[in-house]
Amino acid sequence: MWGGTVGIVGILALGLLFAPLATNAQPSAHIPKVGWLDWGGRADKAHLHAAFLQGLRELGYVEGQNLVLARRDAEGQLDQLPALAVELVRLPVDVIVTASGVPATRAAMQATTTIPIVMAEAGDAVGTGLVASLARPGGNVTGLSLISPDLVGKRLELLKEVAPRVARVAVLSYPSFPASVIILREAQAAAPALGLTILPLEVRTPDEFDDQLATMLRLGADALLTPGGPFTSAHLRRILTFAATHRLPTMCGAGELAEAGCPIAYGTSHAALYRRAATYVDKILKGAKPADLPVEQPIKFELVINLKAAKALGLTIPPMVLFQADEVIK
Repeated sequence: MWGGTVGIVGILALGLLFAPLATNAQPSAHIPKVGWLDWGGRADKAHLHAAFLQGLRELGYVEGQNLVLARRDAEGQLDQLPALAVELVRLPVDVIVTASGVPATRAAMQATTTIPIVMAEAGDAVGTGLVASLARPGGNVTGLSLISPDLVGKRLELLKEVAPRVARVAVLSYPSFPASVIILREAQAAAPALGLTILPLEVRTPDEFDDQLATMLRLGADALLTPGGPFTSAHLRRILTFAATHRLPTMCGAGELAEAGCPIAYGTSHAALYRRAATYVDKILKGAKPADLPVEQPIKFELVINLKAAKALGLTIPPMVLFQADEVIK
């Protein structure tokens, strides 16, 4: 009898002795790892990255506490994106966020067909083959698109209101960034109804800028439409200096560009897109599939006018345009 009792007590004692060891051996809670893939050549990349982090914080994610952010920045070298995407896949990460449009997203898609990819900004996501449709993206890609119907036409209308004598509008196009090609095409479609002629100027590398800007003058351009996006941001100061020197009315594609010196800008806030991208990351980390998350197009557009920059170009902004503005920078 005593032997049996001692045996039971011994087993219980051993169980109590090793119980803490068993508890300590359990795996810790998984901390999600988010990959950030960026072309990196744009001037406002730190601003946009901060907007994304803000969006995450609003959802309860704090980098270094309950989330790991693995950054890969191509520093303006598009050909580095594929290798950087492969690095993120090999870590591995739970989701990849692509900044600066289509090139980063394509690089991520080439590197993985299983890890979810969130586009912080893309041009025509359907037309460029990133997703099957906006409502049902399919595959492992979803996120936000910059392109919206009639957006470019509205920019040209505003340009005409501000500078009624404008007739020949130069449009810079960057083939490596498909959104700019789409904007050129839409500008060409909208121009005839406004009595405008579009002068397309293709820029593939920064070295081509000087030749194309000279061509702009030779062709008789009397206004400039920038397509927005990463390449414009990277070279905005150069573009605006040229426009100011030759007094060319200039329309830009996002309010942030007006803050940087563009006289008039109409489009969606890029920072708002990056904050919104955080909600996609949150949904995916909680189990949602990219294929089931519709790609969002902007529904809110801002008209921002920089009066100082407009005055430098000799532009007088009509009262009705000022009345429409969401922000006037003095």
